[in-house]
Amino acid sequence: MELRQLQYFVAVVEEANFTRAAARLHLAQPGVSAQIRQLERELGQQLLDRSGRTVTPTRIGAAILPYARAALAAVEGVRHTVDEFTGLLRGRVTLGLVSGAATHEFDVASVLADFHDDHPGVEITLTEDSSEHMLAALRHGELDIAMVGIVDPEPPPGLTFRMMVDEPLVAAMAPTDPLLTPGRTTVPLAALRDRPLIGLPRGTGLRGVLDRACAEAGFRPRIAFEAAAPQLLAQLAARGLGVAVLPALPPAVATAAGLRTLHLTDPSPRGRIALAWRSSGPASPAARELLSRLRGNPAIGEPAGADFEGAGIPAG
Repeated sequence: MELRQLQYFVAVVEEANFTRAAARLHLAQPGVSAQIRQLERELGQQLLDRSGRTVTPTRIGAAILPYARAALAAVEGVRHTVDEFTGLLRGRVTLGLVSGAATHEFDVASVLADFHDDHPGVEITLTEDSSEHMLAALRHGELDIAMVGIVDPEPPPGLTFRMMVDEPLVAAMAPTDPLLTPGRTTVPLAALRDRPLIGLPRGTGLRGVLDRACAEAGFRPRIAFEAAAPQLLAQLAARGLGVAVLPALPPAVATAAGLRTLHLTDPSPRGRIALAWRSSGPASPAARELLSRLRGNPAIGEPAGADFEGAGIPAG
């Protein structure tokens, strides 16, 4: 029995198809089929049911599948351990970003480029998604690291946050909006009860903060427009299509965007972006090295707060 045979077996089960498995392995399909047939002969049992439109494991195949995966994971663990001692990093790192996080304030591209220069053998997978989905992906091990918008500064059990942004939210509107009376700098959230609002989609940290703050103020927000990009929210508000709820903007930036802003009160919600990872630490040395760079590199900006630890486990 060879490890490559187990690798081919797992790939066919996961793809439910010999051709797709061969493409994933960058091999010819007949070679994959031949190796699995050899494995079946050595074990004296049929591991795959090839009779249907999709390939499925037999009862015995399903029983040995966890052991095959464990064997492959053990070999990968040996490689990672050796890499840690030799300083050679390889493998794969999965990084998630909330939409709008990779701006000039968070120069993620520079950090990733420097990391790639130092460790060209590491495959980096970058994805944008909602904060809600990425937090779930972190817990399930589908992401190693994520930059997420958060509703609560305290992380859920099993995760650790490093706060990167913690700013008050403002109501941003066109200069002709009737709320902009002379000398006014704040507005109670309840004053937006019957106004069309412009916000991020559900599942994002900022939208969660807005929904919670409006509930605290005694009403449900009337969302007229949703957009994933904060820049688009600002543009819609500048055209008078509603009031956008955004993190505080410097006066010069707001003016350049054609906006005026009022700080929200009663309550005073805050927009937060955090670097998040599993409290036990990422599994691979490559992911741990990238996390270290993201936590400490000034290209990402100075942290706006301390690390918050989930489940009482020290940060990884």
